[in-house]
Amino acid sequence: MKTALQIDLTFEQILSIVRQLPKKQKIKLTRELEKEAIDSKLSRLLKSFRTNDLDMKTITEEVEIVRQEMYEKK
Repeated sequence: MKTALQIDLTFEQILSIVRQLPKKQKIKLTRELEKEAIDSKLSRLLKSFRTNDLDMKTITEEVEIVRQEMYEKK
């Protein structure tokens, strides 16, 4: 049986707890926070590029045009 608890902590309280962690756990926590930040930034970036104006056919045509231009430069 699991019980869910909600605890209200201030940032300073959390910081105090983190400072008590062993070095390895601090590093692990840092990596997890970095992953979360990167995921969030990547999601925002992908969302900003999302469009209904592009389809696979349009992308393929553009890729072929660029390939042909590169081939002709050689």
